[in-house]
Amino acid sequence: MKIIELKTTLFEFELDRVMGDANSPRGRTKSASCLVELITDEGLIGLSIGGGNSIPQIQSLFEGIIKGNDPKSVYSLWKKMVEKFFKGGHDGIANDAISVLDVALWDLKSKINNEPLWKTLGASKKDVNVYASDIALPMGDKEIGDWYKKMAKNYGFKAAKLKVGLDQDADLKRLEIMNEAISQNTNNPILYVDSNEYWSPKQTIRKVSEMEERFSLGWIEEPARRWDFLGLKKISEALKTPVCAGENLDTLGDFLPYFHHRAADVIQVSQGMTGITGALQIADAAYGLELPVTLGGSTGIIHAHLANAIPNCITVEVPHPEPETKVYEWDVKIENGYAKLGDKPGLGITINYEELSKAKVKQISSRSGPSPYGRRQGAGLYEVPASEDEIKEASSK
Repeated sequence: MKIIELKTTLFEFELDRVMGDANSPRGRTKSASCLVELITDEGLIGLSIGGGNSIPQIQSLFEGIIKGNDPKSVYSLWKKMVEKFFKGGHDGIANDAISVLDVALWDLKSKINNEPLWKTLGASKKDVNVYASDIALPMGDKEIGDWYKKMAKNYGFKAAKLKVGLDQDADLKRLEIMNEAISQNTNNPILYVDSNEYWSPKQTIRKVSEMEERFSLGWIEEPARRWDFLGLKKISEALKTPVCAGENLDTLGDFLPYFHHRAADVIQVSQGMTGITGALQIADAAYGLELPVTLGGSTGIIHAHLANAIPNCITVEVPHPEPETKVYEWDVKIENGYAKLGDKPGLGITINYEELSKAKVKQISSRSGPSPYGRRQGAGLYEVPASEDEIKEASSK
């Protein structure tokens, strides 16, 4: 069997809520992605969703490395893709291209085996601990409360994460709102907070220390800039709350300062780190140092498949318990605060091609990316609260 064809389809869709973090208080209500399909000479299709900004790199890797090869040779093809970008560095858009193709290869390999991804990865089928994540700093207090009440009631979440960073009083109030919502399922809700690299180390220590006076926190996520491993270490040593970091790193090499300096207490791993293959390498390295890892949000909740193959994974982020668009559906279900894995071959994602044709676009709009406004003024230096115009724009969406 050989891979003979690549298809890429850009599409956009409306979100179910206004989403954003400390860097984007205006928020966004639209998202975009790309369906990547690898097709074999026997008609099997391996798919992946992502890489919308890296289509030229995806096409280049396909033509130069993947086309004509055995789809079961995932590790060999991954190594060739990484080495292709060695000189210029396989970060950024190059990393996105490698990641999305690697995921499609794993989907294809699992389908050839006629088994779900978790089984191909050598995992057992067991429930995966998950937490609800609003990613919705621009929403009002009532909307935040209603959303977490829904997550607790409909899906049984016992843990949740809040976006923080621009207004300490508002953050403390929202922590209480989230805590109250999740407490309907447990007497000991796990509360995570995420400042998305907006604070400096000293700002983080001051603000989280105040939060610790009222709440027991599971972790503070990205409390300083990703490359400031000494600052992250300083935060970890100063607080009771564990430091969780690494979300925006790309490769195992990027994590070496974190490991060497013990800069983070919980390591963030994802398919976006040169794919499933790269994510497993980073998780293995963390396991060797007895560091826990967590997996971020993923289309199809496919990180639940990886979680069962990673012995040191403690939880998985879920921003969307159910599909946010009619373009696809998946067979991972969230019940009683756990992800229950399905048995469909591959990732368990099914594409509705009729809906895809409706959502198809020639070019991704500027306001559809995960961070359409870039890094916020003052980040890591001083605070810039949301302006009246930003608040007004967010509330109108």
